Amino acid sequence: MKRILLFALVLGFALGTFAQQNRAIAPKQLRNKAVPDVRATEGTMNQSNQVIPGNNKNALFTPEEEDMGNTWYDLQSNTSMQNRIHFYDDGTIGGTFTFGLVPTAYTDRGTGYNYYDGSAWGPAPTARIEDDRTGWPAYAPWGENGEIIVAHWSEAATDGLMFSSRTEKGTGEWQPLPYFGPVGYEGLLWPRMTTGGVDNSVIHLIPLTRPVGNGGAIYEGIDGALLYSRSSDGGATWDPENVLLDEINADYFKAISGDTYEIQARGDVVAFTIGDSWTDFVLMKSTDGGDSWEKTVIWENPYPLFDPAAPFATDTFYCIDGSKHLSIDMNGTVHVAFGINRAISDGATLSWFPLVDGLGYWKEGRPTFSNDVHSLNPYLENNSELVEDYSLIGWAQDINNNGTWDILGEVGLYYVSPSGQPTIYVDDNNQVFVVWAGLTETFNNGLQDYRHLWGRSSPNGGEWWGGFVDLTGDLVHIFDECVFPNMAQNSDDYVYLNYQRDTEPGLSIRGDLDPAGDNNITFMKISKAEFPVGITEKPTIRDIDVAQNQPNPFSGTSSVYVNLLKAANLSMDVTNMMGQVVYTVDAGRATAGLNKMDIDGSQLSSGVYFYTVKAGESVVTKKMIVE
Repeated sequence: MKRILLFALVLGFALGTFAQQNRAIAPKQLRNKAVPDVRATEGTMNQSNQVIPGNNKNALFTPEEEDMGNTWYDLQSNTSMQNRIHFYDDGTIGGTFTFGLVPTAYTDRGTGYNYYDGSAWGPAPTARIEDDRTGWPAYAPWGENGEIIVAHWSEAATDGLMFSSRTEKGTGEWQPLPYFGPVGYEGLLWPRMTTGGVDNSVIHLIPLTRPVGNGGAIYEGIDGALLYSRSSDGGATWDPENVLLDEINADYFKAISGDTYEIQARGDVVAFTIGDSWTDFVLMKSTDGGDSWEKTVIWENPYPLFDPAAPFATDTFYCIDGSKHLSIDMNGTVHVAFGINRAISDGATLSWFPLVDGLGYWKEGRPTFSNDVHSLNPYLENNSELVEDYSLIGWAQDINNNGTWDILGEVGLYYVSPSGQPTIYVDDNNQVFVVWAGLTETFNNGLQDYRHLWGRSSPNGGEWWGGFVDLTGDLVHIFDECVFPNMAQNSDDYVYLNYQRDTEPGLSIRGDLDPAGDNNITFMKISKAEFPVGITEKPTIRDIDVAQNQPNPFSGTSSVYVNLLKAANLSMDVTNMMGQVVYTVDAGRATAGLNKMDIDGSQLSSGVYFYTVKAGESVVTKKMIVE
């Protein structure tokens, strides 16, 4: 019945919804593959001790991207992202990330910070801003022109949080200020922070008490309780302080895992969400600056009060994956984007399904989702309560339009949906922007599939959605894993975000196949016009879609990768300095996505040549050298 009502609700928007690229769906045998899940950890888990050389690809970037930092510590979040970047009205930008360059203990771990002064980013940081080891920073504007950061302080199990602030953004010494949990539970982890009120002078904070698995203890019946605090004087005093709100106490949660919550404020409107596969998905909202709170259960878990410490057997059920983000629009309405996955417990082990794929969207005023095991079924089967392009807004794309999802099926251990780690922003014109880390077909390293940053936009507050755009689809990202995006909650004609870029899928910190090495923290500036709101005709290839041949110079075989934006007849001519065609490759009718053409250097004399790639009506020419 609920699904019928939802279809009736969106019927009026159907004509406004534009056609999308075809959806790519994994075969059922892959979608039904379950893998053991893990709870969030403060430290590291079986991390790789293999090290790869540094890699910096700044010179290949388009003008819309620039590296703002570098880290070898590659776990920026266990699931949802903190507030990591802010665009100020004067055109300056502050950005943060978890920094660490000394594997495998990462004794240098802490907050990496960089500042854009309106014309350029500063040098990449070479050390954390704190004196002691910290992690997982959250960043916010503070006061008339200042900035503030909070990270969890991990010198000892009893350490709490460390604030760092300064009254003039981008300059001056950081002023440290420690913060602790309740007496006997001083240790706090994975904080979230936002600022609101007049001139962003009010700090709103939600950290987690240290769970048992991280050296802590049960707090008022919860293994990891989310506490709320507020300060109007930069953290000198707090009122309230370390409050466990009644609506999220042990009557509703047995355990909360790290990074499965986030918080935003807009003036006196403050909102945060909590939830993962094993808890309800809850929105807590205050319209009076944190004095009182109203609770909304966005999705009701079919197994209420499930305790990971005492698991019981369950059916498989569709669920949120714990990665989510919220934004508050000009009217004070909360918009939420969330990853969708599937879970099961056999009574001993909790498992997730790496190739169950979907990205959900909800905003206040819409129906919530029931506890039916199929209510969040992203394949719209059985009793699914999702509606495509209304509450289901993201999924893997069939880039080459061949009807199959051409992936290897081996993914990095993020424990989130193939369309996961979303970030959302609603601007002052009620345009909604969503970006997520999506598993992308035809891009892999031979062992695992890469994630790209994908985006969509709604011009009218989430009522209907434009087309998909691969924000990192250029060939400069051909061997890049693009994850952990976070979008600034302020904009002009552009939206701003930062994300982590690696040459290998997965996480060295989690002992994945990814060895320890450079991870670039990359700043991205996207024109709002780049988010299509209708069907846009696009070229077959651009200059950046044809890679430089590798190796170059060469004497044996050299390869040219071409990223076709749509299917086309593909060929390549090699000409000498006299303009004579001396070598030809005809790839025939090629599908959209990544294509490879080889040049046999043994057929050519030493010298300088040009290769011209032709795809449909598009032509790109580049130079090469044969030794």
